[in-house]
Amino acid sequence: MDYGPAPESTKEANAWLDQHGRRFGLFIDNAWTEAADTFPSFNPADGSELAQVTQATSDDVERAVAAARRAQPGWAAMGGNGRAKILYAIARLLQKHSRLFAVLETLDNGKTIRETRDADLPLASRHFYHHAGWARLQYEEFADYRAVGVVGQIVPWNFPLLMLAWKIAPALAAGNTIVFKPAEFTSLTALLFAEICKQAGVPPGVVNVVTGDGRVGEAIVNHPGIDKLAFTGSTEVGRIIRKATAGSGKKLSLELGGKSPFIVFDNADLDAAVEGLVDSIWFNQGQVCCAGSRLLVQESVYERFIDKVKARMQNLRVGSPLDKSNDIGALVDPVQQQRIHGLVESARAEGCEVWQPACEAPTAGSWYLPTLITGASTTATVSQTEIFGPVLVAMSFRTPGEAVQLANNTVYGLAACVWSESISLALDVAPQLKAGVVWINTANQFDAACGFGGYKESGFGREGGKEGMYEYLTPVAEDTRPAAPMVADKGKVKPIEDNPFEIDRTAKLYIGGKQARPDSGYSRAIMGANGEFLADVGEGNRKDIRNAVEAAHKASGWAKATAHLRAQVLYYIAENLAARGAEFTARIAAQTGAKNAEREVQASIERLFYWAAWADKYDGLAHQPPMHGITVALNEPVGVIGIICPNENPLLGFISLVAPALAMGNRVVAVPSQVAPLSATDLYQVLDTSDLPGGALNIVTGSADELARTLASHFDVDAVWRHDGSAEGCAEVERLSAESLKRTWTGGGKGRDWFNAQQACGRAVLYHATQVKNVWIPYGV
Repeated sequence: MDYGPAPESTKEANAWLDQHGRRFGLFIDNAWTEAADTFPSFNPADGSELAQVTQATSDDVERAVAAARRAQPGWAAMGGNGRAKILYAIARLLQKHSRLFAVLETLDNGKTIRETRDADLPLASRHFYHHAGWARLQYEEFADYRAVGVVGQIVPWNFPLLMLAWKIAPALAAGNTIVFKPAEFTSLTALLFAEICKQAGVPPGVVNVVTGDGRVGEAIVNHPGIDKLAFTGSTEVGRIIRKATAGSGKKLSLELGGKSPFIVFDNADLDAAVEGLVDSIWFNQGQVCCAGSRLLVQESVYERFIDKVKARMQNLRVGSPLDKSNDIGALVDPVQQQRIHGLVESARAEGCEVWQPACEAPTAGSWYLPTLITGASTTATVSQTEIFGPVLVAMSFRTPGEAVQLANNTVYGLAACVWSESISLALDVAPQLKAGVVWINTANQFDAACGFGGYKESGFGREGGKEGMYEYLTPVAEDTRPAAPMVADKGKVKPIEDNPFEIDRTAKLYIGGKQARPDSGYSRAIMGANGEFLADVGEGNRKDIRNAVEAAHKASGWAKATAHLRAQVLYYIAENLAARGAEFTARIAAQTGAKNAEREVQASIERLFYWAAWADKYDGLAHQPPMHGITVALNEPVGVIGIICPNENPLLGFISLVAPALAMGNRVVAVPSQVAPLSATDLYQVLDTSDLPGGALNIVTGSADELARTLASHFDVDAVWRHDGSAEGCAEVERLSAESLKRTWTGGGKGRDWFNAQQACGRAVLYHATQVKNVWIPYGV
């Protein structure tokens, strides 16, 4: 028995296109511009032209940003309740016109009508409903935050409407206004969405849609009137955006590429895993950033599972995406088809076996058959490169440990699937996977309540859930930061007598729990506030940073230690610092001339107690999505963090940054105050008596610029924080971090009142010290 044709009518979609004369201008300030310089939008299934879309100019982007800027204060002042009503209206209109949106999306993108109708549209409206709720609750749940301002959003062509909903809904809920750029290939549903925004009562200038190629995106990225950028697309473009925004102060979130593992253990329900695999890699023709494109199967069931996969592939229906009985539609463009073909042929040339089902694809349009590649090495191009098509690469593993190692053998870290009937095994493996989303015994599950985003070169930031709301908010305390680093009130400096730190008056580096001489062999004299010589410190260099990073990675047990244990160690450090408070007070006074150095020591002790208290309190969340199960959002440590500490308040500034990083399980390579580093080097003896594992905290003294440059360029450093008041230095950190797409937290040229808890404490700091992993756990299915 075979399915008969079940074509979806295009009557309403074509009528809408005809209504606009199949020529579209831009949507700016709630008005349509004249369609001037246009380009065609094609139906990828047959190559026919659907409409002409305007190529925006830099002047158009300027007008859109100006409209958004004018509208933003009024939109924010409308209040959460007022914004919620409009978001609810948008959600209802999406539901009311869901069939029109679904057909238009299929015509423009090539994905099957079943996917647009049953997945994309319900989830798009769900995002607006969900975030209408956040708008209403904003002043309770985000009382210490405000809207960022004007947001620039750039989305790809694989989920045109859904990506729009993911980005626009939280931005509007938070009180931001938007300049939105859809993908060049797939602009039509964004233009239809602009129409319903007006119907829903969105005020002029709040949502602006500008269409065109990469030049439009570049204009948005570089525009000084944009306060935050949200980008979904390729890792290569993500790097360009990170470099372009370095030093601009723009908030940035990047959701980039993936090469996600699909792990099948020998105790899995193999038939269910096969169906999950179909949803994971052949959904949307494999044009999905989180597609399970790397199949890892336990060796004992590998051959049997591959046979089941081939049998299932043979039954996949390839054909018109408007036919509701088809599984696989068209690729978005011939360029994408050619790229996929080239990668598959490279695998064939490397000796891999390439298998495709015995079926024919339509001759007109852009098509590619579902493909299985076996025999590829872990370093093969198809094993490491994001193909972004219906191509699966399979290999086997023997043990869970090997499965984790293979799964993490990629520069990406977006998503992963684990299939096992042993929940203990699945929940043991999930935390070990370097991925922002892990699905257990399911695949490609999404919900507005659950965050989505990656680790490593899959980008940073989250979309959806409470963590996604933070991407469009700024702590109000940032508005009160001083314009420049604060200088302490000076007092009379007394010479230090009988200083217990003065053995040879040369402070070494602290790496792997031991004092170490600098590789350079050089030291630098530290002079006191009165001009007298205090001590020499080692002049750290690139090799010292390398050794410190290696020591930090060896201290991985700190990340695995219980939060309770980490809290006790921080409490112990605080107690030991308090016991030597007078010595540290004298040292601060000698270095900085501060009138009340004792205040800084006491604040440092209190700050350690504060972060120790948070160590086992910053819990994750358990979401209840529509799926029958739960999604556990885990706050995980970022990894190895390089920290450039402030020059002012050399002890308090150091502890205010290092302590929260340690509390959350990170390992740290810290560069203390360049002008007053002795307060940090004096901590060695405190650390040695406080049970902090060697390598958890490493201290390298020297040039802040040189050491920051090395940390930002190091591919085994997961994040860099810089708060020494150097605007140029902070910009350089952000620019250099683009190569590995590591997270950054920089203070720019402004200062920070380290005594002020609102500026130096709280969840805003914990946000930088953690990354959220969402683990989907179905039950009863």
